[in-house]
Amino acid sequence: MDKAHLQSQSLGRHSELIDTIRVQMQISEVMDLCMRQKLMQFATRKLCDRIDIPQISLGLLNSIFKSDFVHEKSYMQWKYRQANILEEVLYSFVNLKTAERLTIKSSLAKIRNTKEWDFIMPPSERAEVLLAMKEVASKLASVPGQFGIHDETCYWTAGYHLNIRIYEKLLFGMFDVLDEGQLIEEADEILMLIKLTWSTLGINQRMHNVLYGWVLFQQFVGTDEATLLEYAILEVQQVLSTEDIDGKEEQYMNSLVCSRVFNGKEIKLSLVEAIFFSMSIWCDSKLLDYHLHFSKKLDNFKTVMTLALAVGFITSSEGGEIKLTKTNGLDEIAAKKLKTYIQKSIEAAYSRVAATMDLESKLERTHPLAMLANELRLIANRELTVFCPILRHWCPEAGMISAMLLNQLYGERLKPFLKGVMSLSEDVKLVLPAADMLDHDLTQLYSSVCKDHGSVHPFDQDFDHYEIWEISRPIILDWVIAQHGRILEWTGRAFDLEDWEPLSSQQRQAVSVVEVFRIVEETVDQFFGLNLPMDITHLQALLSVIFHSLDTYLQKVISELVEKSYLFPPAPSLTRYKEMVIPIAKKKLVESTPLDEKVNNKLNELTISKLCVRLNTLQYIQKQMRTLEDGIRKSWALVRPSANQRWTKEESLENLEESSMMSSESIDELFATTFNIIRDTATDAINKICDFIGTKVVFWDLRDSFLFRLYRGNVEDARLDSVLPHVDTVLDRICDLIDDALRDLVVLSICKAALEAFVWVLLDGGPSRAFSDSDIPMMEDDLNMLKDLFVADGEGLPRSLVQKKAEFAEQILSLFALQVLFTHG
Repeated sequence: MDKAHLQSQSLGRHSELIDTIRVQMQISEVMDLCMRQKLMQFATRKLCDRIDIPQISLGLLNSIFKSDFVHEKSYMQWKYRQANILEEVLYSFVNLKTAERLTIKSSLAKIRNTKEWDFIMPPSERAEVLLAMKEVASKLASVPGQFGIHDETCYWTAGYHLNIRIYEKLLFGMFDVLDEGQLIEEADEILMLIKLTWSTLGINQRMHNVLYGWVLFQQFVGTDEATLLEYAILEVQQVLSTEDIDGKEEQYMNSLVCSRVFNGKEIKLSLVEAIFFSMSIWCDSKLLDYHLHFSKKLDNFKTVMTLALAVGFITSSEGGEIKLTKTNGLDEIAAKKLKTYIQKSIEAAYSRVAATMDLESKLERTHPLAMLANELRLIANRELTVFCPILRHWCPEAGMISAMLLNQLYGERLKPFLKGVMSLSEDVKLVLPAADMLDHDLTQLYSSVCKDHGSVHPFDQDFDHYEIWEISRPIILDWVIAQHGRILEWTGRAFDLEDWEPLSSQQRQAVSVVEVFRIVEETVDQFFGLNLPMDITHLQALLSVIFHSLDTYLQKVISELVEKSYLFPPAPSLTRYKEMVIPIAKKKLVESTPLDEKVNNKLNELTISKLCVRLNTLQYIQKQMRTLEDGIRKSWALVRPSANQRWTKEESLENLEESSMMSSESIDELFATTFNIIRDTATDAINKICDFIGTKVVFWDLRDSFLFRLYRGNVEDARLDSVLPHVDTVLDRICDLIDDALRDLVVLSICKAALEAFVWVLLDGGPSRAFSDSDIPMMEDDLNMLKDLFVADGEGLPRSLVQKKAEFAEQILSLFALQVLFTHG
């Protein structure tokens, strides 16, 4: 019961698979039913005899008529197909006698004659025609096979072209009709059914492998489904790995001769060789321009290369004989072929790019040589990252070959251009960096073989570098020198136009300094934007330009100040003291210098707000110097050395490290020399202006309210409390104008000047001031008020600092007190 059930299930599954094959081969249900019925009838009559293709075709022609088809066109196609099958199997039979050949020929002519066969000829005559052909077919079927293989018939060799096409058609039926890149789910089961045709079609395992591989390969070519190519390679490898093949089967396989025309010559090949030959031709056509065919299908490249090496290469002997030569992938034949692939692919890729350069460069508004170099860099990068890692499995020097060829092809166009380079023209700025980048990339590609072998030297002296460094080095220096004059001129113009008003409440520096840094940064950007190889000489030239530009600006700022001595009022004529009279006073007292009109005009122009803007400008320079230095350092770190500066084979790693360290130290020293001097100059200028601003505020701007009013007539009526609001107002204004980082420095300067003014009143006050012992406490209180003003309840200067600056004034007051005590003593 279970056995019967299993048999029923098996038959049901068998029927489903047959129906799947019908659908896959796009045979209608009506036609399929008709054929099955006729074949079943034919099979019952031939139970004891072996069935072959001619008998099947004759049997179908005898039992199927025009009336069995819905459309006449379908019938005609079917009938002609049967006639063609019979002609190919019977008429081309080698041992066919002349009379038999004539019988076959005339019979086929009658079958193909639609009017005679389907309308005029009665059924009896059609039967006689088919019977005559059947007798010839039966006679041929009785001829023993040539090689003595089990189940062999003469039709294995006589009709092998047809057998192979039928078998191919069956194998193609395993692919999904809706997605030809995929095998259907039932493929394995259907393949088992297809193998049942082996004895009829003369197929053995090796033939199956090569034909199935061929079908998979063709399907890959049509669909570009990479998995199919991998399956095809597996079948090819099985064909190649077949060992101990039966001698009879080998003779049989070799007898299946195929012919094809290659380069105008007809070549005779065995079936396996013919299929491998076709695969090799296709692989050749793709690999000879792998940049075109695999740049967007990178995964396919290695697979196609594997297939090409498996099936062998087409070679030609000195005598002109063309044959398929096997290779193990590592021999001289493979190396030579792979070198050809590399050379031809590079040449083809170059030709494609070069052909469009002139037109595209016009559209892109760039130089053709620059665009060509950029395109060749893409090719070199694909070689380095995609193709060479695969090619080096079989051709270790792949990168060297492609790099040298690209170098040569571009060099032929570049060298005439280089001969005409005299300066950094716009064309030169476009071409030289692009050519140098290409040279750099080609060097990487060339030296990749060294990396694969573990060498620490990524550069080889044999590589012929373009003379970018030799040409660009002097013209870069010329360009930097030219920028020097331009920047100095621009700096002078910007300074002359400066009115020393702040840019805004947020940007309190002068317009001119922003403009100076803009032009400096623009020059720096242009310098590094050249994107050319440089050395420390170029950096030194750039930093020299920056130094002279900023130093010139700083000197101009400082030169607009006047000496502090012009700010002090002259000592009253009746003042008779000398420094030695007051031994406690170790500080030098203020000295006055007479004013002239020019100095007076300068002082009037140096208002508090303009001085504050100058200070803010100097502070801005300090900040921008840090940013500028960091930017230049980072940009310099990205600068490529010239080919002459790069590693060579002879250099040891120790020498390289030592050279690199010395270079780094030299660069650090260069930066320090340039930027530290500017910083120091700016710092000195800040200190000088701060010192000046305090003196000017007190001794010039507040001269009337402070120097000439304090204690004038008598102390009690001219106390400091009437002066302090003026000082406080100035302080508030300065704090609104000055950069926060400079506030305490400026306030301290005013504090010092105010204390000096207090001392000046005490010592240089002249005949309008006279102090008694009762005045000392009031003056001490005033001094404390002055100190408190600058301490500002902890929000101003540190009390200890103010106290230190007030020591001299306190000593003077102490001296006054001692003198009073002495008088009463």
